[in-house]
Amino acid sequence: MSANRREIVGGALALAAAGAPAIASNLVPSRIVSLNSCLDAMLVHLADRGQIAALSHYAREEHGSTVAAQARTLPFTWESAEEVIALRPDLVLASQHSALATRNALKRLDVPVQRFKVPKSVDESLAQVRKLAKLIGHPDRGEALVGRIQAAIAAATPAPGARRLSALIYQPNGFAAGPGTLVDEMMDRAGFDNVARRFGLKTWGNVPLERLLADPPQVLLVGAPAPGARSWADRVMTHPALKTIAGRMRQVRVPEKLLYCGGPVLIETAAAMAKARAQALKEGA
Repeated sequence: MSANRREIVGGALALAAAGAPAIASNLVPSRIVSLNSCLDAMLVHLADRGQIAALSHYAREEHGSTVAAQARTLPFTWESAEEVIALRPDLVLASQHSALATRNALKRLDVPVQRFKVPKSVDESLAQVRKLAKLIGHPDRGEALVGRIQAAIAAATPAPGARRLSALIYQPNGFAAGPGTLVDEMMDRAGFDNVARRFGLKTWGNVPLERLLADPPQVLLVGAPAPGARSWADRVMTHPALKTIAGRMRQVRVPEKLLYCGGPVLIETAAAMAKARAQALKEGA
């Protein structure tokens, strides 16, 4: 950290420590800051608008956020300690991937921080919805959201005995979801058998294009390339070589923003998976 940055953070810490009253643990938080895009989505669905002091900057990105429209009407931060401290939050929502320097600064100031892990199953995700709803004083909204998520997943689940399809998530640079991930369970519930296991994946990893061409699944769930300049990683998903196995493998697009988060995002993920399966079957998979 540079000298100037240390002075800024130190000044912010001193100012906040002098002016911010201690927050009683039994009070409902009224100035909540989220530092994670997945937590942004949960907060938007569960909190009163007036409770949200700021979301992460990722929340505003249409390509990566399911709450971009709402987020553009709310304050945001770039996750720096200075910005967060200046907002004088009484609750900060963070993930294991949130900036360590920011989390350490907040810890020194005794700002309440709740850190959420990446959920690995639907049950873990629903538990997080309930936890956050209770933390911010809206347990009833949490139960209502859990009900909507469960209903969406049930609606996307094929009838017993329906034919299952082998499939693979294929994102930029051949990035794929393996066993032990939330999206793996969502694929399973939607009637797909995730073939990432036969490529040796454990959780998330890369599947080389050559291996995919040699042993393709029935369905390739590809992400929409990011808008603007196309990177090499994006081009892998639309590589001309994939056309050589078009008769054996159907490609269906699933937005990337539906593959990495739980909570309310699962409502859209379930619908997208069901639509992908229906499209693949219609095209002869």
